[in-house]
Amino acid sequence: MEPLFPDPTFHPSPRLAMAAEPEKLAYTALLSPDRSRPDAIAVIDVDPASPTYGQELNRALMPHKGDELHHFGWNACSSALSPLSGHPFLQRRYLIVPGMRSSRIHVFDTHPDPTRPTLLKTIEPEEIVRKTGYSRPHTVHCGPEGIYISTLGGGGADGTQGPPGVFIMDCRTFEVLGRWEIDRGPQQLHYDFWWNLPRDYMVSSEWGLPPQFENGIVAEDLLGNRYGHRLHFWDLRDRRHVQTIDLGANHQMALEVRPAHDPSREYGFVGVVVDTTNLEASIWTWWRENGSFHARKTAVVPPEPADPAVLPALLKGFGAVPPLISDIDLSLDDRFLYVACWGTGQLRQYDVTDPMNPTLAGDVRIGGVAAHAAHPSGRPFAGGPQMTEISRDGRRVFFTNSLYSSWDTQFYPDGISGAQVMCKVGANGGLELDGDFYVDFGKDYGAHQVRLQGGDCSTDSFCYPSA
Repeated sequence: MEPLFPDPTFHPSPRLAMAAEPEKLAYTALLSPDRSRPDAIAVIDVDPASPTYGQELNRALMPHKGDELHHFGWNACSSALSPLSGHPFLQRRYLIVPGMRSSRIHVFDTHPDPTRPTLLKTIEPEEIVRKTGYSRPHTVHCGPEGIYISTLGGGGADGTQGPPGVFIMDCRTFEVLGRWEIDRGPQQLHYDFWWNLPRDYMVSSEWGLPPQFENGIVAEDLLGNRYGHRLHFWDLRDRRHVQTIDLGANHQMALEVRPAHDPSREYGFVGVVVDTTNLEASIWTWWRENGSFHARKTAVVPPEPADPAVLPALLKGFGAVPPLISDIDLSLDDRFLYVACWGTGQLRQYDVTDPMNPTLAGDVRIGGVAAHAAHPSGRPFAGGPQMTEISRDGRRVFFTNSLYSSWDTQFYPDGISGAQVMCKVGANGGLELDGDFYVDFGKDYGAHQVRLQGGDCSTDSFCYPSA
């Protein structure tokens, strides 16, 4: 039964969310790289006052093998406070966990014991493709009308029969309702999406089709500039494509989109994995002005020269390590943008107070294709900074180290033992790896997205400006 008052973890504005109680638990997606074990959601104690701080408390296993957990999200968030919401009394209670390779979706209940999530429902891929025409579910966002899930594939065994898109699930029954788009315009590829709810628009990005990622990166497609490189803007209420911005074919793989959290600010950021002309990675700022959308490259991260002898086969011919921006995340005050460079092993902190001129404010190094930088505790860290999650108050940044199982093998052929670490953030910027926080998931599991109890910086959508 739903309560007769809003969930206390829902907040009207980003500033009110920043003042909420700090997180005590983190949920982390674990994947079995060789698909010999069921994937899992790990529950991590992140309460510094707890005797089990920094330890894995429990692990909820998926019912099948081979799901390839990637991104996941809550069934409800602060978007439920929208005046347009038909469900103001929802609870942030259920984790929606897609399997990107299997196309299954799992619903886990975090009540009554949030340290022991239990499987409530599994939606099989046949139902998703029958009702939507889509496969390979990816990003999960809770909106005022339900649960929105982006996909990377269409129908058919290889996911190329029809374009991928977004579909909606009922946020109470978890029934798949159908595809979201009424008019998709020229959109043919998909990756991430987010929106500005009061302004009533959505932005989406592009990666590639399943044959371009499921068995590893396809070098010929990358060098041929055949991965995604465009942003799409949508009329959210009309579910209609309104504008495309092409970042240039050489800017391959425009992935995470992060709009400003304050809905009065009409801008956001997208990270581009690699420029095929020079191996740079880049950050772009997009904004709306006079009803039209624009985008401009506002920061670049250069490649780093390296001895070919220490590079994987894929990179030997280049004699350099590309940064490979694989995730970005924006603090709730819209001040700091965190940029994960999975190739060079950097987590960069940019001050984006002026979103058109990001300024590097902090930088830590750990892992990396060539550097293999160790954690401050002295423990090895395979892979590099990957999925990043910021606490609501902006003082802690958690991240993991696995990108995608078949890509992990190409860039880090010695394997990536799953790990989760944390940086502490200074009051006015700067960041430092916490030598006491290191969660080791073991060599049999990779670690991907992190969700924080009560919400985080890549979960909630706010309907009211910060005062």
